[in-house]
Amino acid sequence: MSRVNLAEKLSLFSSHWDPKVVADYNGNDVMVVKFQGEYPYHFHADTDDFFLVLEGEMVMDIEGEPSEIVRAGELYIVPKGVTHRPRAENECKVLLIEPKGEPNSGSGDPATAAPKPRI
Repeated sequence: MSRVNLAEKLSLFSSHWDPKVVADYNGNDVMVVKFQGEYPYHFHADTDDFFLVLEGEMVMDIEGEPSEIVRAGELYIVPKGVTHRPRAENECKVLLIEPKGEPNSGSGDPATAAPKPRI
């Protein structure tokens, strides 16, 4: 068991859409990531998608629905199978939790997903 300082981990990189694993939890990767701009629309067939905004604000676009603003201290869970796109006009910092091996693209193809290095 050990503490993880999320602010410290986030200070170690400046790239966007580049999740970093900071801990493991019941077969899940706990990651931090910085968002700016927009990620492509995608879905996860077998798992929900968990977002906790730590700093800034994120917009979650759900296909066919109005966009929702998610602010620091708020979380947003996208149910499995729902096509979505996170985006942020200004940089925001987010905690993600997803099953180990789940490509963040949701395509099921690890070749299309960003790598998830451990920091």
